[in-house]
Amino acid sequence: MLTPALRYILPMANRSGGLPLLMLIFITWRDSMRCCAVTADPPEDLAILDPGRLGRLEITWSPPSSLMSITTCLLQYQLEYFNTYKNRWETLRTPGRTYSAQFDLSKDVQVRVSTILNGECTNNTVIKSKEYTEVVKKPPSTGIWNTEAKEFMCVYHNMENLECTWTRSLKTPASSLQNLYFWHKSLEQAVECPSYILSDGVRTGCNFTGKPLPEFTDIYFCVNGSSSEGPLKQAFFSMQIQNQVKASAPGKLYLQTSSDRQLEFYWTNPAGRLHVHCLEWEVRHHHVGADGKISLNHIHTKTPSLTLLFSDSSERHCFQVRSRLNSYCVDKSFWSDWSHETCHPVLENVKATLEPELNFVSVYIYIAVAIIATLVVLLSVWATINMRRAGLEKKVDSLLPKLLTKHFTQGVSKIYSSKKIWTDVII
Repeated sequence: MLTPALRYILPMANRSGGLPLLMLIFITWRDSMRCCAVTADPPEDLAILDPGRLGRLEITWSPPSSLMSITTCLLQYQLEYFNTYKNRWETLRTPGRTYSAQFDLSKDVQVRVSTILNGECTNNTVIKSKEYTEVVKKPPSTGIWNTEAKEFMCVYHNMENLECTWTRSLKTPASSLQNLYFWHKSLEQAVECPSYILSDGVRTGCNFTGKPLPEFTDIYFCVNGSSSEGPLKQAFFSMQIQNQVKASAPGKLYLQTSSDRQLEFYWTNPAGRLHVHCLEWEVRHHHVGADGKISLNHIHTKTPSLTLLFSDSSERHCFQVRSRLNSYCVDKSFWSDWSHETCHPVLENVKATLEPELNFVSVYIYIAVAIIATLVVLLSVWATINMRRAGLEKKVDSLLPKLLTKHFTQGVSKIYSSKKIWTDVII
């Protein structure tokens, strides 16, 4: 059946002798009719399967039955799924009918697939189905509300020992037992924590010492649990452990001065599998000037050393340092703890100069006490002899306080007895 446009063009082509033009138009019309006659239906039997890999789900579908007999076109599919970790839609095209993707099972799993045709049957025109097949899988409704693990984090100490910890929700029953499972692409199924960390008998983390996990690989974790009141809510997490490294604090610090009034501060690298070219440092410099003013500075450096000028020997400089992996090696890392403090001049030298002075003062005190004690003994002996001569009946302990109150310098003018008075007794 001719279109109105062809009914108009055909008589004009015959009158002008444009038969070649007519043939070209006819071929174009035929191909366009053939193209438009082919339509693409969406795939069928879309399904989401969970093989027990902590959110690594298998997506499968079947080709539309209306296109099973077409052999002159390439049949492809456009898969779209919502990435629950990146919070965005991911799109890809594939000739296959299966695909594996990672999802957070605590959120909705959304997948949709369209059909794409391209080839001779469409005159090499790409045709996409107007509709798509969609599946939305809701998270399981089981689990006591608000009992999932909180503040989950992993620390990869010196790239040797991985520890993952979490905290309990306030709604978690006291009788609960929490479990940690992990999975990565080298495992067929999820595996439970090899060694739990306990706090007052409660599981609060997992220690992976002796069970190394692969670096630069997505690792997925799930913390679930049970209680006498029912199952706990599951919590899912994902990370790459090389981004969780925490170095140990530098252990040995060195501080020395040079003849050109330079203060050289350097330290050794932390132990472990850490690469030197991946490390960066932060130095905390505490300075007390000759005028007593105090300042605190933080200095970043790419090398394990620092050189400063000092102008006065009465100044005091103290340093601490910490380290971490730089952004050229990992996406992120933790700062180490601060090292111990080292100072110039060293505090021990100051103490050493003060201790001899303190010792000399002590010696002077001991000598003075010995002299006073000797004088008191001699005075007591002298007083006893004189009292015997005088025949006094008063006791010695009544005489000594009077003698001591006169500071041993004044004379006793009169000493009274029941029988006789003595005068001019000089000490």
